[in-house]
Amino acid sequence: MNPYEVLVKPLLSEKSDKEREKSNKYSFKVAPKATKQDVRKAVESLFNVKVTAVKTLVTRGKVKRRGNQESKRANTKKAVVTVEAGSKIGVFEAL
Repeated sequence: MNPYEVLVKPLLSEKSDKEREKSNKYSFKVAPKATKQDVRKAVESLFNVKVTAVKTLVTRGKVKRRGNQESKRANTKKAVVTVEAGSKIGVFEAL
């Protein structure tokens, strides 16, 4: 897969900021079909850092009601990437 197709967007939240500062872990929203190896290659090629670990999780979409109709939100996939000590990803540091 193309690295730009694998990484959808960075996830910025208080929890991800604490993890980034404490243990060099960065969170991304990724494509649903992306594997851990795809995420590793994409982060290493786009940001020029050495990745030590990748963890992925799928967040199931909620069922929502609008009147008497039900609809389901799409499932999303997230990846938490741990980089080598001393390495930083500039996208997160600039914000």
